[in-house]
Amino acid sequence: MTLLKEFTKGFIKENPVFVMALGLCPTLAVTSSVVNAIGMGLAATFVLVFSNIFISLIKNFIPPKIRIPAFIVVIASFVTIVDMVMNAYLPAIHKSLGLFIPLIVVNCIILGRAEAFASKNNLIRSILDGLGMGLGFTLALVVIGGIREVLGAGQFLGYNLFPETFQPMLVAILAPGAFIVMGLLMGLMNLKKKKN
Repeated sequence: MTLLKEFTKGFIKENPVFVMALGLCPTLAVTSSVVNAIGMGLAATFVLVFSNIFISLIKNFIPPKIRIPAFIVVIASFVTIVDMVMNAYLPAIHKSLGLFIPLIVVNCIILGRAEAFASKNNLIRSILDGLGMGLGFTLALVVIGGIREVLGAGQFLGYNLFPETFQPMLVAILAPGAFIVMGLLMGLMNLKKKKN
């Protein structure tokens, strides 16, 4: 696989949310607005890239029996960095995302990429995989968050899109709206796959 394909596979072909159905808990929980979606997506991307880098570098030094706990310690270290930096410099987003930032540690996208990819590939491929999967995750969150914010609040990034007479579909920004929007988008992805 070429390096460009390695980087872009997470956008559509192997998108963590729409194709592999991974990371659904934060996807459903934080996508009530685009700002939250961007914050969570970039936080997860940072953790993905840097944990992939570190795991790719130390993979030969980790005994097979403790590889998963070692990967979790590496991931937790980078999640702690993200959590502290967001708390210091982006307190509004940090407060809005709340518990879902520390829960990045157990996000199956990150542990899955560490186990399935970074522990078996070189540094460059691991960086590209982490960046591509992270940006694909961010893209999925932004698309879901954008649809939910427009339908549920009549806004995009906090800017009103419709006149005051617009009646938003409040269900779109509630939990059922997350399931409905994500299900419809996954269905569209499957339909597109069948046509190709």
